[in-house]
Amino acid sequence: MTQRTYGRVYDSEGIRTWVEINSESNGNFDYGYATTLIQTLKLNLGESPFHANYGIPAQRSVIQQVFPDYYTQVTQQQFSQLFASLQISKVQSTTPTYNVNILFNNGTPYQANVAV
Repeated sequence: MTQRTYGRVYDSEGIRTWVEINSESNGNFDYGYATTLIQTLKLNLGESPFHANYGIPAQRSVIQQVFPDYYTQVTQQQFSQLFASLQISKVQSTTPTYNVNILFNNGTPYQANVAV
């Protein structure tokens, strides 16, 4: 069974496009789970029509310039079972930004900074 998710990608001019991520031919969906995790960090709490418990209070966090640590921790717990290792930590920044470190089940590392 093929799994699928979508991720928002912005080009250099700020134009948003959606990219479809499918499971690999061997059924591995690690990149799909990573995409879903990053999209969840960018979601507003309750914004997803499929998963009411996904997301963080991003708009409130940006306005108040307060990192949504509790919700980020909940997101890490929700996704940690999908990877060999998952760490989400704050980045010293003027805007809420998190560093995501993932070790996929096949041993491949992935790292990205995600602005909320």
